[in-house]
Amino acid sequence: MSEYMLETRGLGISFGGLKAAQDVNLKIKKNELYGLIGPNGAGKTTVFNLLTGVYKPTTGTFYLDGEELTGKNSIEINKKGIARTFQNIRLFSNMSVIDNVLVGMGNQSSCNIFESIFRLPRYWKTERQLREKARELLRVFDLDDERRTLASNLPYGKQRKLEIARALATNPKLLLLDEPAAGMNPQETAELTDTIRFVRDHFDMTVLLIEHDMSLVSGLCDRLTVLNFGTTLAQGDVDEVLSNPEVVKAYLGDD
Repeated sequence: MSEYMLETRGLGISFGGLKAAQDVNLKIKKNELYGLIGPNGAGKTTVFNLLTGVYKPTTGTFYLDGEELTGKNSIEINKKGIARTFQNIRLFSNMSVIDNVLVGMGNQSSCNIFESIFRLPRYWKTERQLREKARELLRVFDLDDERRTLASNLPYGKQRKLEIARALATNPKLLLLDEPAAGMNPQETAELTDTIRFVRDHFDMTVLLIEHDMSLVSGLCDRLTVLNFGTTLAQGDVDEVLSNPEVVKAYLGDD
């Protein structure tokens, strides 16, 4: 067991001659709300893709709760305990709300292929258990009454909540949120802020988020890392980082 839920050491990737991310060093404590910020093109989503196995690092290593996951594929990493959401919501739009959550529980079935194909009693017992677990998760997010609704028919803010619920259905230790407030109005953003804080407390979760909304970041995160052109520009407590002249310059440019 490690003091840190996530630790990256010199993590980086190059595409040809382009260093999309380099020498990224994060130390995120358990139950922290940690922000990864920076201008567009700074390499933030690239880091998420490295942590979830979409890309393989060309340099460095990373660890989840002390276990090295470098080089593992997306499915292996998810089973180890890293789940994510996306800037552009990726729900199964033509499936019901509860079926979206059940998809996230796909790695938790104890049935073998034979039992599943022939719908043997153990299959139905497992199905009932997973469905009840999915409903419990939907109740937490106040979505149970809409469990039979198509995901595409939910309001935007509730679609965001459903995406987070589906990610949590995989039983992660670390939740990665990629611009969760994108496209939200101020009221939806305020509700989302409460939701993320609730997720951290209720599920004993560690959260790493990418976000451009600085009011959300400053009101939610414990610590920050700022990336610029793929490298670390600043790191530390929120107030200290956001008042750093180099960070202000990176966001606003020269006068």
